[in-house]
Amino acid sequence: MSVIGFDTSNYTTSVAFYDGADGVNCSQLLPVKQGQLGLRQSDAVFHHTKSLPELSSRLFSLVDAGDIRAIGVSTRPRAVEGSYMPCFLVGYSHAKMLAELLKVPLYEVSHQQGHVAASLWSAGRMYLMDQPHLAWHLSGGTTELLLVEPEGKNVRCTRIGGTTDIAAGQLIDRTGQLLELPFPSGRYLDELSKTAVGTDLFKVKCPGTEFSLSGLQNQVEKFHTGDKAETAAFALRCVAHAVRKATENARKAYPGLAVVFSGGVASNSLLRQELCDLQPVFCEPKYSTDNAMGVAVLTHRLSEV
Repeated sequence: MSVIGFDTSNYTTSVAFYDGADGVNCSQLLPVKQGQLGLRQSDAVFHHTKSLPELSSRLFSLVDAGDIRAIGVSTRPRAVEGSYMPCFLVGYSHAKMLAELLKVPLYEVSHQQGHVAASLWSAGRMYLMDQPHLAWHLSGGTTELLLVEPEGKNVRCTRIGGTTDIAAGQLIDRTGQLLELPFPSGRYLDELSKTAVGTDLFKVKCPGTEFSLSGLQNQVEKFHTGDKAETAAFALRCVAHAVRKATENARKAYPGLAVVFSGGVASNSLLRQELCDLQPVFCEPKYSTDNAMGVAVLTHRLSEV
């Protein structure tokens, strides 16, 4: 038996199906004009509404409707009080109508819980869904170090560290704007950094598990002298250093726990290289970025008898 999952995050429309072992995710980035650093929620809602029917049609051509036992959808960024973004209403409306048409249960989860599930499934570490572990959610809007604990068939995510101001993804996109790169800029900085040869580093202060990245933005602007590759690598290397220090400090408080990485920034190859000695759990890059696969995986677990 299979399930369908929907996720309409701030920059990606996605729908996926999962049968308990394998799945397919169909997704599309929302268009952002050159030079802009994001979308208004009204624009995000419009683009989700426009693209979701086509993505759904592509996925549904691979699915037998009679085999679907549940529908899942992310309805908010995090599973905490007050967490809300209008863009998630698009996915919810589609999921609700489909569930009623097929007469199957509808399960609501958070975008962040979906990220954790997608990372663990893709990395072949699903057993961690039933064990406490640490997880980084590194994205355009979130840089949080989480204590993840099982909560029935789902997980509870408690913030224990991360940035106190701008997110890692925001710093990367602002660096991309400085370098006149398209938005979102993560994959472009990633490619540029592969040709860099420098090792310059600005060490972000991280006495515990929290750090500030707003000062790093100023350092990136000072560092940039025209070489895009070196600037891209400098920005990414500094982010990796901050994440490393926070992870090392967290492991002192939570010894023995695995550290899982999720979110679009976690797909960055330089960051993965800089942190590999920490023995982190990295998933396939395509499942680090926003996707509905994690929502589908959670839906399958929640619908199990």
